[in-house]
Amino acid sequence: MTVNWEKTATNEGILTFTIEQEKIQTGLTKTFNRVKKNLNVPGFRKGKVSRQVFNRMYGEEALYEDTLNDLLPAAYEAAVVESAIDPVAQPQIDVDKMEKGADWVIKAHVTVKPEVKLGEYKNLTVEKQNREVTDEDVEKRVEQEQKNLAELTIKEDEPAENGDTVVIDFEGFLGDEPFEGGKGENHSLEIGSGSFIPGFEEQLIGKKAGEEVEVKVTFPAEYHAENLAGQEATFQVKIHEVKAKELPALDDEFAKDVDDEVNTLDELKAKYRKELEESRIQAADEAKDEAAIKQAVENAEIVELPHVMVHDEVHRSMDEFLNNMQRQGISPEMYYQITNTTEEDLHKQFEGEAETRTKTNLVIEAIAAAEKLDATEEEIENEIKELAEQYSMAEEQVRKVLTPSMLKHDIVMKKAVELITDSAKEAE
Repeated sequence: MTVNWEKTATNEGILTFTIEQEKIQTGLTKTFNRVKKNLNVPGFRKGKVSRQVFNRMYGEEALYEDTLNDLLPAAYEAAVVESAIDPVAQPQIDVDKMEKGADWVIKAHVTVKPEVKLGEYKNLTVEKQNREVTDEDVEKRVEQEQKNLAELTIKEDEPAENGDTVVIDFEGFLGDEPFEGGKGENHSLEIGSGSFIPGFEEQLIGKKAGEEVEVKVTFPAEYHAENLAGQEATFQVKIHEVKAKELPALDDEFAKDVDDEVNTLDELKAKYRKELEESRIQAADEAKDEAAIKQAVENAEIVELPHVMVHDEVHRSMDEFLNNMQRQGISPEMYYQITNTTEEDLHKQFEGEAETRTKTNLVIEAIAAAEKLDATEEEIENEIKELAEQYSMAEEQVRKVLTPSMLKHDIVMKKAVELITDSAKEAE
């Protein structure tokens, strides 16, 4: 095999390679044996025509296309290995020469992985993360549980305040015309929750049960219903009830109602402190790791990022997101309908982060290569066991889905990430 790699752009080039006569002739024989089974040639039983007769009647060239399709994948893969390039997308194949009795010459237009010039990635210094849990944090957690257990009591002839719940009928109008979806009856609305159009809830403060109120609002410019976006509207509102939250006393009985594993309020606070500390430490550790990886990526230089890599990352993220939705019983069509969006909108949503993720993956791969990181057979087997347990699959199922090379790549990437994060230091 003759192989030649010629760069035509920063991350693109033409890979020229040959397929030798020996392989061509073997391939032609294989193709002929497959094709002749369905041939009806006068003077021969079906499938029994000789190669010589076939060539005379149809020409050997009739076998070339199918033979090339059979031989091309292995020939291209061998050429990639010999030229030591790293393609990141399917090549565009052109047949340069396909002459009888001569080696076939193929040209492949290839996009390759960009060169990564690494900067500092070990012993990096990142901003110190807060891991402290204060008494105020604990009190806020207790207060949140207190609000969750609050009961609503009707306020007799008292005005609505922020935080109260009102039961209302309402109907919305654009000018003098009511609009679709703008009507509701006996709707419970917590004032200050922000669940209605901006400016609506505030106009109910100070009003009492039995009152009728005219509420004027302007729909946000980005409102999901296009016919209402940016429009001024008037709502006729009738208040049936005003209810206030009655908070339970913060005592030992409250603590037992919240958590049956504790007997006193002090025990509940101690438990909350421990939970908050564990959560704060985990969040701080993750933030530290993210900062270190981000810094390692910023310290590296990638001259030009192939568009196809970013495009593939967008679609990988979209597929992962939509698959997660389907596991929750929401099909892509249902998701687009619920969110009033399109596939194009989702594509744009993931575009912003796709470039960053692609750069990050390239830098981590480059670090793994620079450090000559590898994965042992034992580590691969352990990874299979962990994945099987994590996704409740049989180990054989994992082996069918993920090849050893894929598993090895994931393990090596994890090792490179740990190399960055474990050596990073925090400073004020």
